[in-house]
Amino acid sequence: MTLHKLVRASLATAFSALALAIPGSAMSAATVAPAPKEEPVIRVTADDIAASNQKIAMAYGSLVNMWTNQFKQVGSQFAAPRIARYRGGVMTSCGVIAPHNAEYCPRNNTIFYDDVFVAGMAKAAANSLGTDGDMAAVGVIAHEMGHAVAIQLGHESRDSYQNESTADCLAGAFARQAQHDGELEKGDIEEAFFGMSMAGDPTPESTGNRRMDAMIQARLARESHGTKEQRMQNFRSGLDKGPAACLEDFN
Repeated sequence: MTLHKLVRASLATAFSALALAIPGSAMSAATVAPAPKEEPVIRVTADDIAASNQKIAMAYGSLVNMWTNQFKQVGSQFAAPRIARYRGGVMTSCGVIAPHNAEYCPRNNTIFYDDVFVAGMAKAAANSLGTDGDMAAVGVIAHEMGHAVAIQLGHESRDSYQNESTADCLAGAFARQAQHDGELEKGDIEEAFFGMSMAGDPTPESTGNRRMDAMIQARLARESHGTKEQRMQNFRSGLDKGPAACLEDFN
C-alpha cells in the first residue's frame, strides 16, 4: 500500500497562534510549507521519501568531506555530526523536536530531520521547477551542517538571525564546492534557491489582540531565520565566495 502524507503546515498560521511550531531548544531550519490558500497540498509517497533519504545520505558524505578538509586548512578538526531521521516528533538531548522540522543538536552532535517533511520540500521544488527537486532537500541538511560548523568553531550568537544567516551562507558554500567537484546536476542550484525561498520567515497577521501580537513579534525576533530574500542572499554569498564569506576563520 502506497504511503501518502500531507505536508500542509502554514508558517503564517503558526505565527498567528500563541503556541508556535518552531522549537527553541537549538538551531533549526524553519518549519515551513506552503499556506493552503496559496499552494496545493504536497503529497509524498514512500518512494519519494526513500529517494530523498538516499540523496541526503549521498550528500552527507560530501558535506563531511568538505568540512573535514576545510577545518584541516585552518588547523582544526571537524567532529562530523550523526544524522538521524524521525517522524511525528522526537525527544532529543536538546528537547522535543516537532514534526515538519530539521534541527542540529550540539549536545549530542546530531542532525535530526523529519524525512516526510524534507521529502515534501523536494517534491514542492520538483513540482514548481520541473526537476527532481533533490537539492531543496539536501539544502536543509547543508543548513543544519552549517550550524555544526559554526558552533564547533566557537560561533554561536544570542541573535537568532546571525546564527541562521551564517548557516545559510555555509550551505551556499557547500553548493559551491559540490559544483566545483562536478556533483551537481542541471537544476540543482535553482532547487536550492527554491528551498531557501520556501523557508523565509512569514509576516505575522494581526490577531486583533495587542498583547498577543506583541508576544508573537517577540517570539519571531528570537527565532528569526530571515525573510526569503535575506535567506536567498545569504546562500548566494556562500555560493559566490565560499566559506570565507561566511566565517572569518576561513580567511
